[in-house]
Amino acid sequence: MENKQGILATYGSIFLNIFLFAIKFWAGMVSSSVAIIADAWHTLSDSISSVAVLIGLKVSAKPADREHPYGHGRAEVLASVIVGMLLAIIGFSFLKESILKLQSRSDVQYGTIAIVVTALSLVVKEVMAQYSIRIGQRTKSKSMVADGWHHRSDAISSLVILVGIFIGQYYWWIDGVLGILVSLLLFYTTYSILKENISHLLGEGIDDELRDEIIGLAVEVADLELYPHHFLVHHYGNHTEMTFHIRLPADYSIKKAHDIATNYEIIIKERTNIQATVHIDSLEN
Repeated sequence: MENKQGILATYGSIFLNIFLFAIKFWAGMVSSSVAIIADAWHTLSDSISSVAVLIGLKVSAKPADREHPYGHGRAEVLASVIVGMLLAIIGFSFLKESILKLQSRSDVQYGTIAIVVTALSLVVKEVMAQYSIRIGQRTKSKSMVADGWHHRSDAISSLVILVGIFIGQYYWWIDGVLGILVSLLLFYTTYSILKENISHLLGEGIDDELRDEIIGLAVEVADLELYPHHFLVHHYGNHTEMTFHIRLPADYSIKKAHDIATNYEIIIKERTNIQATVHIDSLEN
């Protein structure tokens, strides 16, 4: 059900972005504003990234199989990386066009159309951002959250342009500068998205809070110190695998040691929703 919510939200995102692109591009052409035209292409790139997110959501929903025993959850991470790369490409294009605009020293005459369209885009994109981020956080979908921040970056760029429209009549260079600001915003958003998701692809260590929680659960499994150590964590979208070692007395039977490890794995699954595999080391007397 949660995955279906994400898919429906992404379909809505695609259609709304195409609509906003059309009216923003028209407003940019009418006012000869490179900032508004660039912002229109930014909005269209949202549709492209939403398609990537949609593919990621559908692929990640597939169950585990022989070729992918841990499921297909990392498809969402890859989709998020694609979103980030698209933002970087669009940002570079905006930066180039804005510099050319400044070099030509051409001013822009904004009109009512530009104001109305930009304000409408600001409101719609922020609503879309909040919706996507909320669903992404509830379903633990990184690509949905990334797409939500993509929407928010568009909303912020629309806000910057809206402010510029009202002061543009006093400064001929305002449109080019606004285009550069939008580009820098896109580069920052790209950095934020890629930093988190590439980290997941490369693999991460366990954070202190989770480590403390796992160690704390040991007292519910056995009446002796288990010495949990050597933690390894692997994220596969909504599915997380963890392996770590415990120490048990060398004179324990295989069955007794196995039961302790199994109970530990079960309680970790119940409390953290992490699939754990516990390796047993010998604790010399």
